[in-house]
Amino acid sequence: MKNQKNSTLVLILLLHLGLYGQHSGNLICRQGKVSFFSYTAVENIEATNNQVVSIVDENSGEIAVQMLMRAFVFKKALMEEHFNESYVESDTYPKLTFSGKINDFDGVWETTAPKFVDGIMDFHGVQKTIALKISIENENNNLVLSGDFNVSIDDFDIKVPPLLVPNISKEIQVMFRFEYVPYEE
Repeated sequence: MKNQKNSTLVLILLLHLGLYGQHSGNLICRQGKVSFFSYTAVENIEATNNQVVSIVDENSGEIAVQMLMRAFVFKKALMEEHFNESYVESDTYPKLTFSGKINDFDGVWETTAPKFVDGIMDFHGVQKTIALKISIENENNNLVLSGDFNVSIDDFDIKVPPLLVPNISKEIQVMFRFEYVPYEE
């Protein structure tokens, strides 16, 4: 039920921004990049998802992000299969959503500035309030948000088989980069 409520909230925000995008200064990123890295004694685990969608409301600093878990690409097909079937259970929990607000938002994108975003991440059936430090840049007149943070697999109820516990890191480093352009219908 929580998963459904947060997904509905993000959908409403996306629809609201989409319906009024021409008039309210909304920005969209259709091919954001999220990658993760996990060091293990056996083999490092890393993957990249270049199909992340995000919208920022330039007037309020509200932000919404949505990505499909199956869009992560791994170097090895077996890692991708284990990730989707055994860990994130992509058939049951197909997407991750985040909705939040950029703190101390002033609507100025002219300089590089660190900011914080507070919001709710809905992942693997768990909603968690998180605060992220982001970098805001203006590249070629486009807003770019980027940053990294660590996620504990315990926080999102990711189960690791006892035999594999030594091979899977408890914390995963997540990196992201979103380049926004003005939203046009």
